[in-house]
Amino acid sequence: MTIFSSLISADELAARLDECVVVDCRHDLFKPEKGADDYAAEHLPEAFFLSLDRDLAGPKGDGRSGRHPLPDPATLRARLESIGLADGRQLVVYDADTGSFAGRLWWLARWVGHEAVAVLDGGIRAWREAGYPLTAEVPAARSRGTLSARPAVASFVTASQLLADQPKRERLIIDARAPERWRGDSEPLDPVGGHIPGALNRPLQMNLRPDGRFKPAEVLRAEFAALLAGRDPASVVHSCGSGVSACHNLLAMHHAGLTGASLYPGSWSEWCANPAHPLAKGNEPG
Repeated sequence: MTIFSSLISADELAARLDECVVVDCRHDLFKPEKGADDYAAEHLPEAFFLSLDRDLAGPKGDGRSGRHPLPDPATLRARLESIGLADGRQLVVYDADTGSFAGRLWWLARWVGHEAVAVLDGGIRAWREAGYPLTAEVPAARSRGTLSARPAVASFVTASQLLADQPKRERLIIDARAPERWRGDSEPLDPVGGHIPGALNRPLQMNLRPDGRFKPAEVLRAEFAALLAGRDPASVVHSCGSGVSACHNLLAMHHAGLTGASLYPGSWSEWCANPAHPLAKGNEPG
């Protein structure tokens, strides 16, 4: 079986559906239960639902760890095993259309060492438009899978590492939020607007075609190469509001063959919660 490690099309998934573990990751940051409600109404056949808040994030702790801290890796691995995921088995994740939430599970699966994970390109919208069936039936419990404790194939950096990097800025931070949030013109989710000094802005929508599918790999490669301006992709750190949509830029770079970039999981929601961290606003990286 071919292993998909970035994107999978609706046609490719339909041909292999019985061989895959499929997870619905739909979510709405302003209506947290909407994803579960949408799943209950209709979803891909045999798809399970995992909640961003309950399954794909850990406890918020003291409130300074960001809105969606990383989950405990052993807990995440056990949750994935409970829906039948095992070593070598293809995991396919999807959301409504853009991949902005599915990308989080794509990155998390790689973080616990599972490389056979792909995002359904265009999400449930692409599946529906291709004429494939949807259902409201919840899949029956599967035999528990076994995921070996393998080395991570995804990396992250901490706030303290980024703070230490500020004087020399050897890392390049790319922020996936909307331009008005990056600039600090508005901030609907966090108490302070702006961005980490030095961070460039590449909204996740720039990775997509009008129909919600990703741009071709060669187009993404050229666009990111222009943004990196000769830097090693491994020097890149992706950020956003809470470490979720940043995974979209990570996925886009990976699909383009630009590998080795890291995630800042706490992202702006963690960074701005610490008064000792410098902030930048406006149209310049700062």
